[in-house]
Amino acid sequence: MNYIKDMRKLIGHETLFTVGCGVIIEKDECILLQHRTDEDNWCIPGGVMELGESFEETAKRETFEETELEVNELELFGVYSGESCFVEYPNKDKVYSVQVIFKAKEYNGDLKQKGIESKEHRFFRREDLPENLNPRQKQFILHWAEKRTLPIIS
Repeated sequence: MNYIKDMRKLIGHETLFTVGCGVIIEKDECILLQHRTDEDNWCIPGGVMELGESFEETAKRETFEETELEVNELELFGVYSGESCFVEYPNKDKVYSVQVIFKAKEYNGDLKQKGIESKEHRFFRREDLPENLNPRQKQFILHWAEKRTLPIIS
């Protein structure tokens, strides 16, 4: 089921509310980011919660779909909401979301470039983050770089 498409059928392009979940994957003090093809920016693996899923199930599913990595022992990194989590997409969808972000230091599998959503995955050091971070995720990527005390509620 595609939650956004189903909701759009019911209410058109009015303002929607979603819950997104993502994972900050760390390796050797670096963060894994994916370079998105649609917006040409860098973000963490994650996506929209499907009906009936838990936060953790969503984070694990989305991470696997985008990287083929199985993340283990998720730790709550932060919960983000408000204006910084609003987006109006080119198709006129307006979406407010709550972002539940986890952190994982352990994972299984080999990182693979999958699908059409991203064109590259790469680990970055805190001091070498790319400038074109996804605007809706920039806040928590920078909080990771600043080594903020967890969990973060914003």
